[in-house]
Amino acid sequence: MKNTFQNALKSSWLIIKLVIPIYILADLLLYYNLLSKVSFIFEPITSLLHLPPEAALAIVSGMFLNLYAAISFAAPLGLSPNEWTILAIFLGVCHSLLVENAIMKKLGISNKFSYILRVGGGLIVAYSSTFIISNSDAKSIVSKVAKQEFDSIYELLLNSLSNATILALKIIAIITVLIFIMDFIKSKLKHKNVSFGFAMGAGLFLGITYGAGILINEAKSMSKKEILIIVTFLSIAHSIIEDPLLFVIYGADFTTIVAIRLLWAIIIALIVVKFYKIKETN
Repeated sequence: MKNTFQNALKSSWLIIKLVIPIYILADLLLYYNLLSKVSFIFEPITSLLHLPPEAALAIVSGMFLNLYAAISFAAPLGLSPNEWTILAIFLGVCHSLLVENAIMKKLGISNKFSYILRVGGGLIVAYSSTFIISNSDAKSIVSKVAKQEFDSIYELLLNSLSNATILALKIIAIITVLIFIMDFIKSKLKHKNVSFGFAMGAGLFLGITYGAGILINEAKSMSKKEILIIVTFLSIAHSIIEDPLLFVIYGADFTTIVAIRLLWAIIIALIVVKFYKIKETN
């Protein structure tokens, strides 16, 4: 019990140091409207994915901030259900890069590999979906989402610190409970390595941010190859319940989002493992 509690505290402290500063940084970028200055760079992505140019700000916000910021910018555009589905697929893979790539680095994965995998994977997965999803002129049922406005930087920082702290506390609670469950399972199955499956499940259903403590903790007992498989798979398919549901209320198709992401996660993971084996033999 003592060791389990210590592991939970270590993992929680690590997540706090990662989440809170980057969360506040993201809010500052949004407050000073800095992302709008570079949104035009992302217009080729909207063209590739058959989305309107105005969706560029939603894409850049989702990539560097979070899905909630992306939705707040996309909601007033009156996207069709199919456009929402494509946007959900891309941002489901490629979102919160600042926070989640920092977590990947703690697993021993370089930032270069993480960014290439998430951005490149997001483009491949979402572009492939444009051939499956038919064009539609139907508009979203929900027309807009209210964005928070702040009168001063002080008010923003207080709100950001509060939200970041709440997020960190949620993560700590999840981490603590899951580590206790994991250690209990390990005590009953001393002869079996269950770290790989447990880490995969945590990332798949909780996501990289909420599952970070489990991923980092269980990675200690996994090989480099196992970590690479998990990181590659989860980069494409993580939080496959909660994240898609954020877009479903605007008309996105849940089954299509999940099926395409899972299929490509398997394909890309197999390709990466193949190259890893080739590299090992050379």
